[in-house]
Formats: sequence, structure tokens, C-alpha cells
Amino acid sequence: MSSQTDQSASHNDTSDDDHLPARRDDGTVAMADDPFADPGLPPHEPRRQDIDERAAKRSERTVAFLFTLSMLATVGFIVSYVAIPIDEIVYIWPIGHISGLNFALGLTLAVALFCIGAGAIHWARTLMSDVEVPEERHAIEATPDVKAHVLEEFAKGAEESQFGRRKLVRNTMFGALALVPLTGLVLLRDTGPLPGNKLQHTAWKKGSLIINESTLQPLRPEDITVGSLTQAMPEGLDPHAEDFHAEIAKAAVMLVRLEPEDIKDPRSAEWGHEGILCYSKICTHIGCPATLYEQQTHHALCPCHQSTFDLADGARVLFGPAGHPLPQLRITVNDEGFLEALGDFDEPPGPSYWERG
Repeated sequence: MSSQTDQSASHNDTSDDDHLPARRDDGTVAMADDPFADPGLPPHEPRRQDIDERAAKRSERTVAFLFTLSMLATVGFIVSYVAIPIDEIVYIWPIGHISGLNFALGLTLAVALFCIGAGAIHWARTLMSDVEVPEERHAIEATPDVKAHVLEEFAKGAEESQFGRRKLVRNTMFGALALVPLTGLVLLRDTGPLPGNKLQHTAWKKGSLIINESTLQPLRPEDITVGSLTQAMPEGLDPHAEDFHAEIAKAAVMLVRLEPEDIKDPRSAEWGHEGILCYSKICTHIGCPATLYEQQTHHALCPCHQSTFDLADGARVLFGPAGHPLPQLRITVNDEGFLEALGDFDEPPGPSYWERG
């Protein structure tokens, strides 16, 4: 029993380090009989550019050529976008018939991006330093000595990259990187032309005949009876045209005829003709047609959210979420006896937008 106890105590006194493989003075592990020696890093072999300045110059010119080609491709992208019609079809072997614009944009953008990448890689492989330096891992929080060492290495790396010395490479790289974002900027043109002030105007203009929306015939005062409501639009709108719905959405109107003494607003009476008043029928809330007319009260109701307008009092809002009255169109009768507009609405029709504040 005593012998077993002594053996156990002797085993416990043995340090854990005794079971670990031995290490050499340089810190590498020495296994039994050392079957796999640490080969270390292979000796550094200088490149041709490191010993021959003419070869370095050729590499510099190659990198500059790639960056310059990227700039030219970016310019080609912009020119293609502006000059090539969107509906032009070309034959490209072996692809076949494709959009000329898409092909030109894809090709020029690919060349611009490829040349920037290829130029950067060629610069790194032939001109920047390629010496491999091993470094021990360290704690996340660096000591002041390590920080100073990192800054020193950064400055050394910047010097070895020859960024300051190879001005041709540096300047052409800056040019390529500055121009290639223009490809994305030019694509903003696809959002359409600038709207200008067209949102404030409709198809109505001075002298536009008022056309019955159902019969497509110009209206005379005698076509509109007291208490009736007629939906109309300006002349020149073709229901089969591509932009018809966009234009009618702003220009659609309704005409009501009241007894002149029932009109409360003097300005509305002046802008009408013999009790005929012409208002935009587009609700000023969210753009529904406010054409449910109650002839006894002269109220127009929007069926979507029940906004109610008093057509006898300048179409002011009586109820509902609409923010302002229906715009009125100033009308008259021409020499042939047809109703016509004296201009556009005095304010943009339809839902409120930011300019109304």
C-alpha cells in the first residue's frame, strides 16, 4: 500500500510541461527525431523590375495604359448612353440580334472596371514590394510599441509601393477612379427628363374648346341645363393616344349650370358664363372624381372619402379630408357659339403637393 502511495505522489509532482514536446531556442517545435523540420520562408528572389529600372518603367507604362483605357471606356459608356437609340437592334456574332445600347453599355462598363482591377493587380505584382514578413499574433489592444511599429511599417509600405515615386501610375489611377462613378450618375437619366413646371399645368389653354367627354363633341351653353352636371375635357385629347390617361387625369372637368342668383362667390360667377361654372372634377384629397352632384344644394361629393364641395361658393370644402377647393376654369363663348377656356387653371388641380405648404 505504501509503495502505491509513493508512486501516486511521484506522478502528481510531475509538471504538465513534461508531457509537451520540446522547443528549440528559436521557438519552433522539435518532435522526436525531428522528422518534419520547420522549412521557414523560402529565400526572397528579386523580380526583374526590382533590378532593372527599364523593366520597372515598362510595368509603369502598362499600368498607366490600363488606367487610361478604363477612363476611355467610361467616356465611351457615357457617349453610348446618350448617342445610341434605345430601340436600335444590332447583330453581334455569335450572340445574334441584341439591343445595341445594352451591348455598348455592358461592354464599356466591363472594360472600365476590368482595367482598373487589372491595373491595380499588375501594379502590386510588378512594382510594389513582394517581400513576405512573418509576424507573431498579438493581443487585440496594441501596446504603444506595437502602434509605433505599425505606423512605421505603414510608412515603409507606402514608400515601397512607390505611390509617390510613380506619378504616372498614381495620376492615371486617380483619373480612372474618378471617372468610373460617372457611369452610375449617367444612369440617373433613366428616371426621365426633369419635370420643370409641367406638373403645374394641364392641357387647357386659351381658346381650347370644351368637349363633352361622352360624345366627344364641343359644347354650347344650351347643351347644359340648370341643375345638370356634364363631364368634359379639352379639345385635342385623343382617347386612343398613349398619354391620354396621364393628360385627362389633370384636365378632366365638370360643368354645372346654376341660376345666377344662386352663385354665392362673385369670382366664380365672373369666371363662368350665364350661370355655367367649370371646375376640375379631380378631388383635392387623393384624386378621385368628385362628380356625385346634388342639384338642390349644389354640392359635389367625392365617393372615395366623402369630401364635399359647394359648387355655388367657389367649390369650397364643406366636409371631408380634402385640403382646398376644386380649381375653377375660366370660360367664355367664342364667335361660333361654343364654350371655350380662357386659359389654364389658376392652380394645379388634384391632390395637394409640397408647394401648397
